[in-house]
Amino acid sequence: MNEETEKRFVSLEMKIAFLEDFILKLQNEAVENQKTIEILREENRVLAGRIQDLSENLEIPNRRPPHY
Repeated sequence: MNEETEKRFVSLEMKIAFLEDFILKLQNEAVENQKTIEILREENRVLAGRIQDLSENLEIPNRRPPHY
C-alpha cells in the first residue's frame, strides 16, 4: 500500500469514528427527548382532567350582564 492510500484510509477511519460518536450522541439525545415527551404528555393528561373536573363543578349564575 502506498502512502497516499494509507492517508486516505486513516482519513476515512477518522471520519467513521467521528460519525459513530455523533450518532451515539444523537441517539442519547433522542432517548432523553422521548422521556421528556412522555413526562409532558402525562402532565398534560393530568391537567386536562383537572380542567374537566373544574369545568363540570363550576357554577355559572344565570343573570343578566351588568350593562343591561
